[in-house]
Parts: sequence; C-alpha cells; structure tokens
Amino acid sequence: MLLVRHGRTPTTGLILPGRAPGLHLSDEGRRQAEAVARRIARLPGVAAVYTGPLERARETAAPIARARRLRVRVERGLNECDVGAWTGVTLGRARREPEWQLVRHHPSGFRFPQGESFTEMQARVTAALARLVERHPGATIVAVSHADPIKAVVAHALGLHLDLFHRIALAPGSITAIAYRPGAPLVLTVNALDGDPTGLAMR
Repeated sequence: MLLVRHGRTPTTGLILPGRAPGLHLSDEGRRQAEAVARRIARLPGVAAVYTGPLERARETAAPIARARRLRVRVERGLNECDVGAWTGVTLGRARREPEWQLVRHHPSGFRFPQGESFTEMQARVTAALARLVERHPGATIVAVSHADPIKAVVAHALGLHLDLFHRIALAPGSITAIAYRPGAPLVLTVNALDGDPTGLAMR
C-alpha cells in the first residue's frame, strides 16, 4: 500500500480546511503531484489508484493514474477527518482553544464539535485499507489521502497508541509504504520525499 499525502494547497499549514469543498492544489502542490507520479511510474506492478473524494486528493491522484494508465477510483473511507465546527478555523486560532491540548496530547479522547473523533477517523481509514487489500490480494496499490488519516494508519500499523500519532511527520506529496501480509503489517517507509531521503524537507 503506497499512501500518498496530497500536494500542498494555498491553506496548508494555515487553516483547518476539513472537508470543505473547493480547495485545490497550489502550483507547488501540482508540481508535487507530478513528482509523485514520476516516482510511482518507475515501480512495477501497481494495480490500482484510489483517492479520497476531496479535490486536493483527486488532483494528486490524477497524474499518478495517468502515469500508470489506470483510472482513479474514489474511496470515501480515505477522506479527511471531519473537523465539524472547526472547518475553516485558522491554526493560530485553534491553538488558542482550550481543547487544543487534547488535540495534541490526548487525541484519542477528543471529538471535533459537530464532527468526527480521531478514533472514528482511524477506524474508518484502516477499514477502508483492509477492503482495498482484500480487493487486490498481493498487488501494489496507491491510496491518496490526508496527513492525519495517514498518520493514524501508520500508528495502527506500528502498534502505537493513537495519542502518539502526532509524532509522525508527513510532508505534502510524501509517500508512506506499508506491506499488508498475514499477521502484522510491515511499515516499509514513512514520509519519503523525492530527492530528500531524510524526510527533513517538510516545508
């Protein structure tokens, strides 16, 4: 499973966009999507390309699918966390909210007002990936999603408590690879970036 974080948007690192429609990749984000597509084009045996339903994820998946001559399949389970009433809130304002300490240090005990809990998000995304693995046994597949869902998947695969998932760094346009096999999954790489094997080029 190649988990791709969508490319950068004009609000990345500034606003919690949640599931609000109409947010597209920036010019840099489109370049990141093309770079990911070139990397994945070199891999053997990619059988399918899936994406969450939001524009920024679909726009990242499109060049990958073109490079592999596959169609993009939308999987709603790969969607961004539903941040409910926090949709559109700036990160600066979110950090001033009393609940922010829960978000950062005890996410397993937090639910976004009128939205989703991190625990529900993790269960949703891991269940979606399990369906894809069952659908494509033994194959390599691409799943384009968002930072928090992918970090939650990595935590689950590593056997980490969800409260630790913010310790995982994922840059826009990065690839995380997990091999699902009988028994425990095997995390092959996290936050792999083109030309940056250290994963330090976060911004």
